[in-house]
Amino acid sequence: MKQELITISPIDGREIVRRPYVTEADLAAMLSRAQQAQRAWRALALGERQARVGAAVARFVGMRDEVAQAITRQMGRPVRYTPGEVDGFAARARHMIEIAETALAPVAVAPQSGFTRYIKREPIGVVLTIAPWNYPLLTAVNSIVPALVAGNAVILKHSEQTPLCAELMHRAFTEAGMPDGVFQFVHANHEMTQRLIAAPEIGYVSFTGSVGGGRMVEQTAAGRFIGIGLELGGNDPAYVRADAKLDHAVETLVDGAFFNSGQSCCGIQRIYVAQSVYGAFVEQAVALTEQYVLGDPMDPATTLGPLVRVSAADGVRAILADATTRGARNLVDARRFEAAREGTAYMAPALMVDVDHGMTLMNDECFGPAVGIMPVKDDDEAIRRMNDSPYGLTAAVFTCDEDAAVRIGERVETGTFFMNRCDYLDPALAWTGVKNTGRGASLSVIGYEHLTQPKSFHLRSL
Repeated sequence: MKQELITISPIDGREIVRRPYVTEADLAAMLSRAQQAQRAWRALALGERQARVGAAVARFVGMRDEVAQAITRQMGRPVRYTPGEVDGFAARARHMIEIAETALAPVAVAPQSGFTRYIKREPIGVVLTIAPWNYPLLTAVNSIVPALVAGNAVILKHSEQTPLCAELMHRAFTEAGMPDGVFQFVHANHEMTQRLIAAPEIGYVSFTGSVGGGRMVEQTAAGRFIGIGLELGGNDPAYVRADAKLDHAVETLVDGAFFNSGQSCCGIQRIYVAQSVYGAFVEQAVALTEQYVLGDPMDPATTLGPLVRVSAADGVRAILADATTRGARNLVDARRFEAAREGTAYMAPALMVDVDHGMTLMNDECFGPAVGIMPVKDDDEAIRRMNDSPYGLTAAVFTCDEDAAVRIGERVETGTFFMNRCDYLDPALAWTGVKNTGRGASLSVIGYEHLTQPKSFHLRSL
């Protein structure tokens, strides 16, 4: 078993981070600090917690350039885009701080003579956030900020690919005056992560990652009767109706498929297009895709960086090879992308046609710059194919008919349904999913419900 964390940059295969894993003694001390700090933290007025978390967020956002460079070096997203993740972190954090007074207000019930009755929302205690590498800030902020504002202490366990994100966040929060022990981070191997999940001090686990990882969290927490939030990815579909504004649909969906090299839980992996506009859609999508620039993500001209590691790229290549063997065609000539080479983390984007749902590309999470495109005859066929997936995170329709969009959305099995956009998260709406995408919800007022526990007050006047 590894004794230390080692992060290899996908940019050039060099080691960029080396850290010792937490020991059992370290873990025990961390949990004790968290419990003690949380008691004092929860006693503060909500407004005071909002102000302190807001100051911590502002301090972190002030490190925007340093944080953006760290994300690029660790996971390979082009540096022209990584500052945007800091901006997204700020937007989500500030929204959750702003709505806290409403979200955490006591729930009133119908008046009853002689009684005062209400439901109060109280903090759980210590929240464990287990965050992935693909959006290291955006996935973490969903639980960290509302958990802290609600009066919980938080321990952040980040991916071994992006440990600097946890360290930078902790540094900013500490410099902003966050009380010791209220927000901590840990570098832990698999065994120690399981011990953390099983620790009696932990009252809630927020996990974003693979289906296998989600099963591990559930199994480890089994019998503890604690809350668990699981966001486990997707195989997200989009439907382009005949009445769609085609230029907008092409631009939005190509970006939705290839941004972050396709390494997005809510990225578009399946596109269904009305037969009457299928040919035009495909032609425009190919032309736009060929404008991408694959290369060194530290170069501001680069629009498509490497996948997170060579093994990830090899896995996506295998999925494309399987589809090709089964009759699919890739309309993008990989030779146009000189950096794309076997044995590296660099892959050319792929637009696959002549696909079917017997292919892994169309029935499982691919997590790379590849998308399958199929023609459909009508709404019913599109809905049937959109639902033919073990996942259900987001789905999108492109149309000028909002009534039709609502009718379609009501039949699609998904956590978020979009019209004329995709690969987006609105912090005012619940971020959730169905089927193998997981359970629970983050963000919005509903997100606060998962990070608190209800306590009923039933007071009789004499």
